[in-house]
Amino acid sequence: MDKVKELHDEIIAKVGEYYRLVHGKSKDFVPGVDKVNYAGRVFDESEMKNLADSALEFWLTAGRYAAMFERKLAELLKVKYALLVNSGSSANLLAFMALTSPLLGERRIRRGDEVITVACGFPTTVAPVIQYGAVPVFVDVELGSANIICEQLESARSEKTRAVMLAHTLGNPFDLEKVAAFCRKYGLFLIEDNCDALGSAYKGKATGSWGDIGTSSFYPPHHLTMGEGGAVYTSDPLLHRILKSMRDWGRDCHCDSGRDNACGCRFNGQFGTLPFGYDHKYVYSHFGYNLKATDLQAAIGVAQLDKVAGFTARRKENFEYLYAHLADIKELQLFEKLPEADPSWFGFLMTLRPGCGCERNDFSKYLEDNKIQTRNLFAGNLTRHPCFDGLVEGEDFRIVGELKNTDILMNNAVWIGVYPGMGTAQLDYMIEKIRKFFNK
Repeated sequence: MDKVKELHDEIIAKVGEYYRLVHGKSKDFVPGVDKVNYAGRVFDESEMKNLADSALEFWLTAGRYAAMFERKLAELLKVKYALLVNSGSSANLLAFMALTSPLLGERRIRRGDEVITVACGFPTTVAPVIQYGAVPVFVDVELGSANIICEQLESARSEKTRAVMLAHTLGNPFDLEKVAAFCRKYGLFLIEDNCDALGSAYKGKATGSWGDIGTSSFYPPHHLTMGEGGAVYTSDPLLHRILKSMRDWGRDCHCDSGRDNACGCRFNGQFGTLPFGYDHKYVYSHFGYNLKATDLQAAIGVAQLDKVAGFTARRKENFEYLYAHLADIKELQLFEKLPEADPSWFGFLMTLRPGCGCERNDFSKYLEDNKIQTRNLFAGNLTRHPCFDGLVEGEDFRIVGELKNTDILMNNAVWIGVYPGMGTAQLDYMIEKIRKFFNK
């Protein structure tokens, strides 16, 4: 065993050496030659060492690193439970489907029930609602924050409303106090799509922890990465039980992978009309999925979690630097946050004002031609996409009023990056090119 440990430690040390030789050398940014990406992975040798350690263990599926990640993420967010999944989209699917569980009784979401949301965002916030057969009810967003207009919540509600499912746009917290109060008033569930906002807070409390369920994504551009991956979290024991069941094939048993009979009733329970004592590991209380991530991914995530505070601080610094140098450009409406919000920004949103004399695509193309990567505000207006072809307004979805601001952002908004791998040289280059475009 001493020889095995010696060899293990030698391999891990060599991985650290490899990182320093291959990935650890910083390169000076060359303006106009090097591309300024909107996002990217930021890591050091600790991620690679953890990955190598997990690979040598060769457990592969969710194991000790997954358990460690879930515990550390729950501690970071100050929630009771966190579950690792294979993507942020799966996290949203799982969060919504948990609310359809029969274990929730009369509160459960049924087909034809309504969920209040916005059309200005990423499609997988809304997709599970439509895929299940519930009805999304779309309200408009504010131009400055690109978040929900809370004053429209009352007019969006009907007797069929069961939940509100919203994302914090580009890390910018929506008015959680108002939305949470609305949900409490009518006994509605609140799902926070926190995929772009890990590290953000509202009134000192982490986004993702205000609602009944929160979700995260760990795709490389996000606030931390494990390649692919995501998480769903809650402080409600019943929701946690449902989420875990649906994540793990829908099974009733809550034993961790590789463990048998931790529940104490593997061969002595009565479930449905199954024979008494039917193996509890093969009893299913939900129609579920297999949405688990691997321990290899979790190993990377464990190292990334130690960097979240630093990543968040850098994102804020980069955002504030850009804002300070671009705020005087009258043709642009820049991102706005609420006084109570403390965003861990995912991007720097710029919206062309009416009459500015140019089109968004001209601005985006100019930036891209100068090797500055840009992104539209995701779907812009989801209801205008081909995936809505064949859906009937008033039956399959509802729109409250006009999505006027949503359409403005669809047509006029673009964003650039603020991720932690960006230095002052990249920021100054982007500022220079943006100011030049507007002759400033």
